[in-house]
Amino acid sequence: MNENHSYPSTNFNPGNNWDQQQPLPNDPAGFWIRFGAILLDGLIIGIPLSVLSLILTGGSSGESVFTNVLSFLYALLLPVFWNGYTVGKKICSIRIIRVINNEPPHIGNMLMRNVVWAVIVGVTFGIALIVDWFMVGLREDKRGIHDFIAGTQVVRV
Repeated sequence: MNENHSYPSTNFNPGNNWDQQQPLPNDPAGFWIRFGAILLDGLIIGIPLSVLSLILTGGSSGESVFTNVLSFLYALLLPVFWNGYTVGKKICSIRIIRVINNEPPHIGNMLMRNVVWAVIVGVTFGIALIVDWFMVGLREDKRGIHDFIAGTQVVRV
């Protein structure tokens, strides 16, 4: 029996790994520039936030909770609403992008990057954090564990 079937043309090729995230060409930001951005965020945002928290709570035990919540919201939301930047990253001319399309992160990316990552660091008693630093410092694409979890990369702009 000789039947001719006409199938629509597709670009599917199992050898292409189309379902895996492949970073697009860009200039990855290394360990030291990222570390500098974190320090700047701490100096420019963290210290004033702690002072504001101290004033608002009157030095009560709720001060650290208040500061931690605001710091978490800053790290979670600012990159979503400011094209992948925090204040420190903007000063250092680096930003967070989604690997799959080089666009700024969505809230889901940032939740994975911050919340899931914090849980992993806690469960491993900080060992994952040390491994992450080495990955950012030594890998060619400069992506750490938290970048892989969230599908993100920090790049120079």
